[in-house]
Amino acid sequence: MERLRSRGQEIILCGDWNIAHQEIDLKNWRSNQKNSGFLPQEREWLTRVFEEIGFVDVFRRLNAKPEQYTWWSNRGRAYAKNVGWRIDYQIATPGVAATAVRESIYRRRRFSDHAPLTIDYDYPV
Repeated sequence: MERLRSRGQEIILCGDWNIAHQEIDLKNWRSNQKNSGFLPQEREWLTRVFEEIGFVDVFRRLNAKPEQYTWWSNRGRAYAKNVGWRIDYQIATPGVAATAVRESIYRRRRFSDHAPLTIDYDYPV
């Protein structure tokens, strides 16, 4: 991550990172503190990516609301009850992150246990 950042280019990294960074990023954070995906060392690593290395969690830059999830277990009607985790990210360098204008988690139709996360950027290509 440091090498990518040091290239001096604008970068957007997208994908399933399998880490819920903060308590707001999963429904049942108290009971998941010892589970992979919400372990202290995983969360600390993401904090370092944001605070020390300087990448931006673009979704959270645009949307600070709770219960915004991108993954749900296939058990216990988690999707229907919106008992999920936000583990899919678009992480970007500050320049391109600042041009993000709209975010969306697509839930009109279910394709898998993840929902597509889209972000619109007003960035010249």
